Amino acid sequence: MNRYTVWAGAALLLPGMSLADTSDCGTRQNNTVEKLTECVTLEGVREHQAALQAIADANGGHRVGGSAGDLATVEYIRDQLMAAGYSVELQPVQLQTFFTVAPPVLEQVAPVPGSIANTIMSYSGSGDVTAPVTTLWGPPVDATPGCEAADFAGFPAGNIALISRGACTFAIKAINAYNAGASGVVIYNNAAGPINGTLGNGFTLDLPVTSVTQAVGEQLAATPGLVLRLKTETFRGIATTYNVIAETATGNPDNVVVVGGHLDSVNAGPGINDNGSAIGAMLETAKQLGRTRVANKVRFAWWGAEESGLVGSTYYVNTLSAEDLGRIALYLNFDIIGSPNYVYFVYDGDDSDAVGAGPGPAGSAAIEKAFEAFYDSRGLPYKGTDFSGRSDYGPFIAVGVPSGGVFSGAEGIKTADEAALWGGVAGLAYDPCFHQACDTYDNVSLEALDVNADAVAHATLTFAMSTAEVNGVRSRGKSGKNK
Repeated sequence: MNRYTVWAGAALLLPGMSLADTSDCGTRQNNTVEKLTECVTLEGVREHQAALQAIADANGGHRVGGSAGDLATVEYIRDQLMAAGYSVELQPVQLQTFFTVAPPVLEQVAPVPGSIANTIMSYSGSGDVTAPVTTLWGPPVDATPGCEAADFAGFPAGNIALISRGACTFAIKAINAYNAGASGVVIYNNAAGPINGTLGNGFTLDLPVTSVTQAVGEQLAATPGLVLRLKTETFRGIATTYNVIAETATGNPDNVVVVGGHLDSVNAGPGINDNGSAIGAMLETAKQLGRTRVANKVRFAWWGAEESGLVGSTYYVNTLSAEDLGRIALYLNFDIIGSPNYVYFVYDGDDSDAVGAGPGPAGSAAIEKAFEAFYDSRGLPYKGTDFSGRSDYGPFIAVGVPSGGVFSGAEGIKTADEAALWGGVAGLAYDPCFHQACDTYDNVSLEALDVNADAVAHATLTFAMSTAEVNGVRSRGKSGKNK
């Protein structure tokens, strides 16, 4: 990789990195790892992340599956690939979804006006209400606040209900409040920190429901004469997203290397590490590989609606014919590769760590070894991570496709031993902004993103040239015969 980014008009070199000549990247055959990684630049990846940030900024702060921000992301990826010479397939996928059309508003109207930080409950209805507030306290006043209809005896119809978290689902609290005549619901936490909660996709009431921290909730509950304004504008229902798929023009069509990562974000934020980091790295790899003659066809896929339950990748796998499934040699998954408090994780294809789900399908161990060899070549430490089923490798593993990939960490907490190896802060999440509004363009380790973008390019080209170590299929010569 040409390891620099432009900042304030100057080239910023990361430790141990040097500038490389990439003037001929637009014309040459990037048929070696060295050539390809020179042309897959950090600057290029960051340009894609900046574009995704702009898309989110223009569409309510997120890129949730089926939303306007999601569809703009699909169009951006498609346009980038077409400009690089690819034919692009948009595979439509339907999903049950929820997203905010506009950010939720919670304001104190009286006694002292002011804005209040809040996090909307997924599957909240829409509404704009201004009303006095009635509090349903938690322990020790009530061990099950809002969980029984009797808790709302004497509730003033039209008021906003302020309810402590605990003892039953958020939906039960909201339904009981609605039945008592509440015009809106604010749920406050019963522990430190925000609530990232859901009412469930079965919640269909036209009732605005949001949440606040414990400290904010207790302060509001103690405020005499409290009047709040609560405004939510949401979409709940069936929407359409797309898988974006493009293949190299060359390569054995009966031995396909699939390279995938999801294109959507959660409702809470723009998703620029999750998964703008891998979107950018995959786009740069695809663009710089497109002119190269490869032995095995490479199919790049940006999956829709991963955050809604691996919807896009599951649909893709489930709609493959047996013949087309049999043509897939392996699957490489890239999801979150630039975490600020990173670790270089490699999916544990051989279950050598003996943690969690067990080994991947036969051949997965060879994929793991390819990534380990990459980090070894850079003199960098790495660590195994389990196939937990949380990302788009899940549907491929379920049908026996050898799988692997890299990952820089999400909400997990970095240990002291990890901090000693990779730096960063022990006791802090690998990505402190995981699934939050702060997962923005600035939520990044440039060093991790730079290295892992190279890992994407390295593995993609390695298997584009040969999958022999994975499935025993040797590359074809110019005659088309196996060698």
